Amino acid sequence: MNIALERPDQPDVIQLIDDLDAYQKPLYSPESHHGIDIAALSAMHVLFAVARDEAGTAISCGALVMNPGYGELKRMYVRPQNREQGVAAKMLSFLEGEATARGCTLFRLETGVSQPEALAFYARAGYARRERFGDYPDDPLSVFMQKTTNRGARFID
Repeated sequence: MNIALERPDQPDVIQLIDDLDAYQKPLYSPESHHGIDIAALSAMHVLFAVARDEAGTAISCGALVMNPGYGELKRMYVRPQNREQGVAAKMLSFLEGEATARGCTLFRLETGVSQPEALAFYARAGYARRERFGDYPDDPLSVFMQKTTNRGARFID
């Protein structure tokens, strides 16, 4: 498996994002779905990564939006047939490493209450629940989490 920063507007990557939407959209009402689109993922302040298997097939993606003071994880997804292989942990570590190399040591995310696997994964990775942040509305279906690394200077907001 290889993980690298790539463009999100590639057909196989768009399919990954479509698969993620197909999984999440039935879980939440439209106002509780906080995914970002391909244009937003293509912005200069977004680190977008793709994991590819030995054949070059896109099996996972994830993004880290570099906001002032923190990086926000978005669009983390692993194809179902590639789960339970450590792909998500490697993707998360890659994104955090890329962001840390750019001076970011505070990471945040929003996920949903109907995704217990994601909540457990992020908790195992050192993320703790926190109050709402950014422009997110008050939403009982959202769970907000945060992690601070020990490397480099910490951002304060």
